[in-house]
This record gives sequence, structure tokens and C-alpha cells, in this order.
Amino acid sequence: MTVLVVDYGSGNLRSAAKALEHASREAGSAARVVVSDDPRAVAGADRIVLPGVGAFADCKAGLEALPGMIEALEAAVVDGGRPFLGICVGMQLLATRGLEHGVTPGLGWIPGEVVALAQEDASGQPLDIPHMGWNDLAWRGTPHPLLAGLEAGSHMYFVHGYHFVPENPAPVVATVAYGQEIAAMVARDNIAGTQFHPEKSQRAGLRLLANFLDWQPQG
Repeated sequence: MTVLVVDYGSGNLRSAAKALEHASREAGSAARVVVSDDPRAVAGADRIVLPGVGAFADCKAGLEALPGMIEALEAAVVDGGRPFLGICVGMQLLATRGLEHGVTPGLGWIPGEVVALAQEDASGQPLDIPHMGWNDLAWRGTPHPLLAGLEAGSHMYFVHGYHFVPENPAPVVATVAYGQEIAAMVARDNIAGTQFHPEKSQRAGLRLLANFLDWQPQG
């Protein structure tokens, strides 16, 4: 099994790749993790991971700077049903558009917008922005297969100043509370995304990555 980590200039590619390799070893699977900016590698991958750090517009520009990459991703993931995991801004890019420093079109695979986090909580107390550090997940509905073996309240590591608000709440499978309820994980068919960084989330994050390597999406 080949797992492709898409290289488009994002900063946490190697840590994501190393975490996937670690998760594969611990699970006893024979996954081969490849970091590549070649659209042809997307076509040959069994699973695809899109990490992302920084600004939404910069990450989208990085994808657009690789000729044929977005088309290859759409062919493999949307048309071909290959399991896909977006991490942090990689998850946010699933949206229709991002509103960080202007309007930037996203991939549009899960309709919605990426908007700024609230600056204060419901009682008017100021919040530290970006939301940075460990926080607890809450499940929404039946736990998704990528959350198998994890309990509600699992700690994951977050670093973000914007968050994904899907048009339809159905894809939101886990949330986190930070002044408001925020989508911590979204999923639809063979597509999943986490606002948190599983590669920085120690045992819980490695379990999620191992689940991704074993995931057989239905539909």
C-alpha cells in the first residue's frame, strides 16, 4: 500500500510522513509513505494525505503552482474514491472558499466556508487567537471509523486562527469547544479532514493515522 503525502510547500510534510510511518509499523501494516509533488504519484497512490500549515490562500496557491495537481487529486479522490485525509489547512481546503485576508476558492469537496475564530467567548471574555495547544474532542453522532479505539474527550493538538463551517452540519463528526463549538473533524464518503494535527497528538493521533491506513470507506 502506497500512502502519498502531497508536497506543495507546506511546512509539516516530514512530520506527517514520519507519523504515518510510525503508525504503519505499530499497526503491523506494510504501508510505503511517499512525499511527492508529482501529480503522477497521486494517480498511483492508494491513500492520499494533504497536510497544511499557514494561511488558506498560501496553501491553495501552493497547490495551484503544481501543474495538474488539483486535477490529479480530483481524479483520484472525487472520481476514484481513494481514501483522503486533510490535516489542518489541508482540511480547510475541502471548503468552497476561505475568508482569510480576502476570498480564496477552495477545492469545494465539502461545501462551506473557512472563517475567523471568535475573538471572545459567549460571556465576553477574550480568547487567545490562534487557538493553540491541547483540547478535548467531542463526538457528533456515531463515531467515525477513523476515531475507532478513541474515546470522546481524547486530547488532540490544535494550532489555528480560522475554522471550517460546512453548509450542512452532517459532515462534522467531531467538535472541539473554544469559545464556540468548532468542527474538529469532517468526513464524507472517502474524504476526511482534521482541524487538529494527528502527527503532533501523540498516542491518540497515531491511533487515528493507523485507522486511516486501515480505512475501507463505504460509498
